Amino acid sequence: MSTPPVKLAVGDAAPAFDLETAGGGRISLDELRGAPALIWFYPAANTSLCTRQACDLRDNHRMFLDAGYRVIGISPDPVPELDRFVAEQDLPYTLASDPTHAVMTAYGAWGEKNMYGKLVEGTIRSTFAVDGSGVLTFVKYRVGTPKHIALLQEKLGL
Repeated sequence: MSTPPVKLAVGDAAPAFDLETAGGGRISLDELRGAPALIWFYPAANTSLCTRQACDLRDNHRMFLDAGYRVIGISPDPVPELDRFVAEQDLPYTLASDPTHAVMTAYGAWGEKNMYGKLVEGTIRSTFAVDGSGVLTFVKYRVGTPKHIALLQEKLGL
């Protein structure tokens, strides 16, 4: 397996990125400057837990918008799969493709994890809040899908 992942902390600078998005665009950290953003990493579009998490964020999207947050989901999926996910789940926020895992690695969201008792390398479900200056204000690795929204409400004061 690879070396242990980076572990970012509140107060760290968010690693820069520039990725393709569903719908044919691009998203970068520089583009997010000036307002807060919520960046969440998930293993795969159209799988049960990822779909639940995506739909929870969709159903609470107005709460994030009202607080000024832009929501960005990042997975290793190719753009056509992200396009399908957006269409099938009616997702109102940006999904970005990181097929090389470079951005996930920079955020510590790619590495060794235990899946059903077996160690594998993959996406570590993680969520980060970034302020308008590009500084991390919230970091959570190994996010529990059922409690994701409640955790964000508590920690981000939403």
